[in-house]
Amino acid sequence: MNKFFSLLAFVFVISTASKAQQLITFKSLGHDDDMIYGMSGANSFYFKITPLTEMNGSKVVLFFEPSQALLKDHSYINIVINNKPAYSARMTKDSIQKIVLTLTRADLSNDKFLKIQIKTLLTITDDECRDLDNPGMWLKIKNYSYLSLLRSNKGFFDNVNISNCFDSKKAIVYPANPTLSDLKAVAWAYSRLKKTQTRDIMVYDEAHMPDTLRNYIKVGLVGKLNADARQLIKVTPQNDQGLFYLHKSMSLVTDTNTRLVDVKGVLTAVKTATQEMQPKEILFVTGGDDAGYEKAITALGNMNILNSTFGDYLLIEKAQNTFSKTIDENRSKLSLKQIGGVADFLSGIGSLKSAYSFKNSDFSFTPKEVEIRFVANYSALSAGDRGFFNIYLNGLLINSEKLDGTGKLNTAITINRYQHHKYNTLEAEFRFYPTSGHCKDSFTNFFAEVDVDKSYLESKNPFITTDLSFYQYPEAFNTGTTRIIVSKEYAKYAAGAMGEIIYELNNNINANNFPEFAYSADFPSNDLKKYNIIALLSKNDKLMKEFPDAPIRFDKDFRLYKTDDNTVVYSLNDTVSNGLAQIFYGRSNNATLVLTATGTHIAEAFLAASKSITEQLSTLSSNVCISDVNSNKYLFNINKSSENLEYIDTKSGLTRFWDSYNLYILLGILILILLSFLYVRSRVQRSQDLFND
Repeated sequence: MNKFFSLLAFVFVISTASKAQQLITFKSLGHDDDMIYGMSGANSFYFKITPLTEMNGSKVVLFFEPSQALLKDHSYINIVINNKPAYSARMTKDSIQKIVLTLTRADLSNDKFLKIQIKTLLTITDDECRDLDNPGMWLKIKNYSYLSLLRSNKGFFDNVNISNCFDSKKAIVYPANPTLSDLKAVAWAYSRLKKTQTRDIMVYDEAHMPDTLRNYIKVGLVGKLNADARQLIKVTPQNDQGLFYLHKSMSLVTDTNTRLVDVKGVLTAVKTATQEMQPKEILFVTGGDDAGYEKAITALGNMNILNSTFGDYLLIEKAQNTFSKTIDENRSKLSLKQIGGVADFLSGIGSLKSAYSFKNSDFSFTPKEVEIRFVANYSALSAGDRGFFNIYLNGLLINSEKLDGTGKLNTAITINRYQHHKYNTLEAEFRFYPTSGHCKDSFTNFFAEVDVDKSYLESKNPFITTDLSFYQYPEAFNTGTTRIIVSKEYAKYAAGAMGEIIYELNNNINANNFPEFAYSADFPSNDLKKYNIIALLSKNDKLMKEFPDAPIRFDKDFRLYKTDDNTVVYSLNDTVSNGLAQIFYGRSNNATLVLTATGTHIAEAFLAASKSITEQLSTLSSNVCISDVNSNKYLFNINKSSENLEYIDTKSGLTRFWDSYNLYILLGILILILLSFLYVRSRVQRSQDLFND
């Protein structure tokens, strides 16, 4: 079966699937085409399974592409599910190969994860020693591999509870005219959902909520919920009480099912109406009064409370987040275990790797230099053996040293700020080559293990600059107390962007940033010096004038130019909806981030700006970001001496006229000079002629 027919079969399976099935591609779960390299390689996938999934009869369908150089009859693929062998076979001659495995309840771990390991044993020359470092030894797990999960409503009312319902929530709904508490509730709910999901999280005000939405979080004070929503809540919170309430119900839903039918050799789409019972889940985050509502919101930030609530409701009498620390905590030294590293026992020959990930925001501050130290044990090398330990950062080799007969490794290297990024991948590689002539007998006599408790990353000193940049976001807000300020008229558009901000401020190994919310009109200008500030404002907000150190003045029309050819990149009065973000130090050296939005799609513009500044940026000095709702993004470094910023309305009418028509005026003057020269020359020539006569 070639690649084309594999893809066609995949489309056919999805199109003809019954409504009781849920098909989820690896790509939708955050996996692109995953590569497995080397003679003996492995890759692992972890999938969170919701309580409504019936494992018996569900399937995993894997598509993989082996290297064209492999000897297929001598190459093997092995599938391990929940640490138990599930499939082993030689590879076939197909360019794209397919494996279908039926799952059972025994394949699910106790913490409701489906763990799939793919292990390979590849051959190119049928000579193990020659194959060790052949670059043609690889296998690609295609991103259109998928899970076919059976949905079961059986046990829905018993198995679904507050602790596990977040994994399936798709959206957050808030009142049409939200209060600050509503926005805060949306932000913390958004942050909680994003930690469990890779897909986009939708945010709606209740006036624009789709009718088809059946699984979502609804926030709002209980007394202000509409009558239909209040009827669904069977527990009434009293004053000073917060409430989580999970409503569960079943209803008959009519839908259209599309399937492909072979009609005389042509696949034709056929639509049929179907009816089925579908579950409905609404998690209410509310309170009996403002104080109780605040307790419920506080509880949203406490993972211990959320993960241990196994009922359908939780009345909250007292709420405090045990992770919250008002004093600045020193997080300059992080063990590999803290950043998610696990102890891997590596054995074999050739390249043996362990990978770790870390972010700048895992530290208390943006590090200028980071010491990377590895402590490990390995089998002692015999005379004639060759062994090396290599360290890779973001795909680049940064250190290498020889292994010896001691079997002990304790090595370190210090990297500077140009070598590490906002998000980093660290790899430790043991590379072992046995004594020449003894290769075939040495495939299992080498082993190694990194001690993730003793190995660590340590920030030597903070990265301090006179101007703040997006490279230092969000860790610039780790020190001190943060306030989030919003223009009152823009509050209903800012919910999604606030969710991104709250998530990013706490997207590290020690989440403890719990900012307060305020309207810009109610926030004293004197307090701008007391706190770190994150402001989501309209460009006409009076508070804009209180940021004299901002790179750009939004209360004036401006243009940004390319410095190389002086062409206009952006004008404030663009008709396209744009999100604008700028980061800088305030008057008392406090971190300040200001976001604003223009155009007709304000909410989308705010969200685009809040997402753009959290990406892996290519520059260390960008402090202004402009992004539109079509995912276009521009980065600038603006300071007082910048020549690529021009304020349009600060010029007089005569100056603007000169800027617009100076070339034409100069050309006209040049023509007049030329004509004058020709005229004078003709008069002189005429006078000479008369004199000669």
